[in-house]
Amino acid sequence: MSSTEGSTDWAEKLADDRAAVGRSSTAQRVAEILRDRITEGLLPPGTKLSEDAIGAALGVSRNTLREAFRLLLHERLATHELSRGVYVRVLDANDVADVYRVRRLLETAALRNARSAPPRVRDKLEMAVVEGEKAAAEGRWRDVGTANMHLHQAIAGLSMSPRIEEFMRQLLAELRLAFHVMNDPKTFHAPYLTWHRRLIEPILAGDMDAAERMLHEYLDVAERQLLDAFSRLQPPRKQAYRPVSL
Repeated sequence: MSSTEGSTDWAEKLADDRAAVGRSSTAQRVAEILRDRITEGLLPPGTKLSEDAIGAALGVSRNTLREAFRLLLHERLATHELSRGVYVRVLDANDVADVYRVRRLLETAALRNARSAPPRVRDKLEMAVVEGEKAAAEGRWRDVGTANMHLHQAIAGLSMSPRIEEFMRQLLAELRLAFHVMNDPKTFHAPYLTWHRRLIEPILAGDMDAAERMLHEYLDVAERQLLDAFSRLQPPRKQAYRPVSL
């Protein structure tokens, strides 16, 4: 089970986000940074979230970190193990099924507002598809997965609802944790590049009935693929998600 494309020093990479925390560092901002790194596939399931390493990388206090961890626990992106610490959450098949159940509700509702969304919002659909195609052409398959997240965030953005967009960000971070069950990022992500292009065409053309049918078909295929992969896992393999400490 592959969780990343090559080894990376996560603490060093996280230090690049220190400027984003800035002078007004808050637990909310730290939680947002960690959520973004989960969404980008940089923090795989089972990664230990070390207070020392993250505090040093971001320049924040333990109290701030602990509050940020509590936010991630609330968002179902982390778990706390007594006497062991906080870890990026490991999903199971039931989690995946529920994530897709919610996605169908949110993304379908957002599509119905697409006609009234301003051009700058609809343009994000094309931008996300192009982002994925460019990453694929350059062999950056983890980034293709991130572009996938950006596309579905853009679909949620059609709702013009900050609350839906915020909830979608949390949901997509949880979904990205499920992607790590796939052994080969290229084999997994490559077919969806065509799907993504086919998905946005009816949206941009204003054919919402066709877009909704395409979206449901797309989500059905993606959910089945992930659930099939989870069904092949043996329970002890969950420990394979804990190779890295952050």
